[in-house]
Amino acid sequence: MGKRTGRHLSLAGIDTSTIGEAELKELFKKVLNNGIHGLCYSIYEDGQEPGDLISVDQIRKRIEIIRPYTEWVRSFSCTEGNELVARVAKEYGIKTLVGAWLGSDKEKNETEMNGLKQLASQGLVDIAAIGNEVMYREELTEDELLEYLHDFKRAFPNIEMGYVDAYYEFSNRPRITEACDVILSNCYPFWEGCPIKYSLPYMKDMYNQAKAAGGGKKVIVTETGWPSEGGAFEGSIASERNFMKYFIDAQNWSSEEDIEMFYFSSFDESWKVGDEGDVGAYWGLWDKKEQLKF
Repeated sequence: MGKRTGRHLSLAGIDTSTIGEAELKELFKKVLNNGIHGLCYSIYEDGQEPGDLISVDQIRKRIEIIRPYTEWVRSFSCTEGNELVARVAKEYGIKTLVGAWLGSDKEKNETEMNGLKQLASQGLVDIAAIGNEVMYREELTEDELLEYLHDFKRAFPNIEMGYVDAYYEFSNRPRITEACDVILSNCYPFWEGCPIKYSLPYMKDMYNQAKAAGGGKKVIVTETGWPSEGGAFEGSIASERNFMKYFIDAQNWSSEEDIEMFYFSSFDESWKVGDEGDVGAYWGLWDKKEQLKF
């Protein structure tokens, strides 16, 4: 992977109003080719959805595509083939942020936690992400989530672990914040209706809120991104130009300020329209046919 190099950012990032389409695409490719810290791994191919079994071959195919560009991958689950992401990533020398997906089903939670522990015992987990927005979805109580966090930490005291949620949850839930080794913060200006013009300072503010809540703990941006098509959400508009501007601004900021960031996402996934509407299918740097956009 190439050396990560940034270019000087204004407060609002690059001014796309003065950049033509061809030049913007070249800048997008240059930033990607310089290399990024991390990518959220999109596991489901077109026609697949959560619950489908995943093959090691399809995971390896996509790991080989993203390998030249990223140092880390983030996975979201430790069951139904998702546990293979960490295994294959390690084969290629990529570091892993491994997630256990938690919800209201306690039996499934135990299966997820057991899968995470098995990967950890095999040296395949660099950072453990225990739960993803389960407080936001109100599927567990704080006490229930804390027990999962403490249980993993007792078993693997030398592995950094944390809980993933929107940046503001770490201010709202100090007991959870205290239990985490590292603050794993999702930052989405798009989903808060922020116009693209203000998206970079808005994201910086999100990050700084999580950092203040953490009281000196390291903050990792575990998800951020912008859809390339699919409509609008309040003041946020999904478009190719906005997608490229947001990616360029986010990566330049990550490089300049040494922010550990996992970009969402690696590949478009059609199944996400069920949860997020049309924009849900267009968050990837690569499309659903595994072709790099633009």
